[in-house]
Amino acid sequence: MIARSGYMSPEYAIDGLFSVKSDVFSFGVLVLETVSGKKNRGFYHPDHDFNLLGHAWRLWIEERPMKLIDSLIEKPVPTSELLKSIHVGLLCVQLRPEDRPTMSSVVLMLDSDNPILPQPKQPGFYTERSLTETDSSSTGKRFYTQNQVTVTVLEGR
Repeated sequence: MIARSGYMSPEYAIDGLFSVKSDVFSFGVLVLETVSGKKNRGFYHPDHDFNLLGHAWRLWIEERPMKLIDSLIEKPVPTSELLKSIHVGLLCVQLRPEDRPTMSSVVLMLDSDNPILPQPKQPGFYTERSLTETDSSSTGKRFYTQNQVTVTVLEGR
């Protein structure tokens, strides 16, 4: 199941339950988007159909989190700070609200030089998704469609 909004926590999207941990989830998505330079919603990777959270989780469990970092991030940003950001972002987007830290804990984690962080658990909305696609069997490429809207504004003379 996937939220229509890339920032919506699973408990709110599915059950309409909102808490301070819902905001933590949204913050975690923003952290991962900032580090990766990609948006959660509409994320595409040629090797899989995960969203950004699933992609970040996959890289984390494969012990390749540096692959998530946007190559356009201006240097010098210490690698340890980027890895800590990914780690904290994944803690914030864990599926179960009770597993997520509070925002005050997040601030302390990000502000500390050498925080001892727990291992993150699987994020919410981690499953593969199916988008509207046209598969070209001759090329093996998938083409995704986007809805487009035009607006006409009329102004008087």
